[in-house]
Amino acid sequence: MPRVLPLLVLTLVIVTGALVPPAAHAASTDLVVSQVFAGGGNAGAPFTNDFVELFNRGSTSADLSTWTVQYTSASGATWQATPLSGSVQPGHFYLVQLASAAAIGSPLPTPDAVGTTNLAVSGGKVALVRENTLLTCGASPGSCSGDTRIADLIGYGSAVDYEGSGPAPAISNSSAELRAGSGCTDADNNAADFASASPAPRNSASPAAPCTTEPPPGGVSQTASVDIDIQPVLSIALERSTVSFGNAGAGDTPPSVSEHVTVVSNNATGYALTVHRSVFSPADLPLGILGTAPSGGQIGPQLTGGATAPIPIAPAPDLLVGTTSSGSAASGDVWLTSLGFTSPLPVVPAGHYTATVTFTAIGR
Repeated sequence: MPRVLPLLVLTLVIVTGALVPPAAHAASTDLVVSQVFAGGGNAGAPFTNDFVELFNRGSTSADLSTWTVQYTSASGATWQATPLSGSVQPGHFYLVQLASAAAIGSPLPTPDAVGTTNLAVSGGKVALVRENTLLTCGASPGSCSGDTRIADLIGYGSAVDYEGSGPAPAISNSSAELRAGSGCTDADNNAADFASASPAPRNSASPAAPCTTEPPPGGVSQTASVDIDIQPVLSIALERSTVSFGNAGAGDTPPSVSEHVTVVSNNATGYALTVHRSVFSPADLPLGILGTAPSGGQIGPQLTGGATAPIPIAPAPDLLVGTTSSGSAASGDVWLTSLGFTSPLPVVPAGHYTATVTFTAIGR
């Protein structure tokens, strides 16, 4: 039975350098924008309101008493601010609920702050700002990069200003921008840090998801799932493809000739080995078989005690050589069979006599 071998293809991706606008700031050590949804209340939207989700990827609590979330259009520099309050513990989220187009979709989880800003699905810029003064940058690539008040900036869709090599991907009424690593990834590159996916708003009551900033003592580990489909195996091999008894005369009983049979099977419930033959031509002769079972095998009832049993002629039922109740040994089970004659050769015309013997292994 042919085996299907898996094909492993390795693809080498070569990345060339590209000139990009300067990043808005070094990777944020505390709060970042972890999710932006702009389709609130639109047709097909899963939630009624737009929202911005923040995440504390640092190791200390962040005080938001002077902070704001600010928004401007894709090419604009006129910002709208939503004041924040309270604090965010390490590994926790903070949900800012914004405008709604209509009563379409489900309500958001209880927000931690509420504003009236209406985000555009086609593109825009969202900034997390350490104070409440409105920004004036954003009309050109890199224009916000020197503003130290900005803790994080995301330009998405058609935005002309952004962090890194380009804006985060386009979103729709039913998708949001989600920061990689559950909010932990911040390479100051909107195009790489964010991906479009189904919105999943989290607030300060959501389970914590702390970022690991240092490997634990003794190293780090990660688990990969590995799978393989093992195909059924059932094969049979004969010691020799031609069995010859040489020259003999009527009344002779030629010595038996070994014809060991090797069976390989991974069937856990075992297999059966049978045999039948064709009629000798030009006249039939009394061909038989004897054998011994391998370890773990059971010899057929007609071959017990070393008996030589006549091999039936097809289409008569096959002779049972033996059975097993489990899979074979790794190298196969060797059945020590021999072919011989059950009685002296009859008086027949001189000539060359031939027949075929067929062994069959059947999974149980």
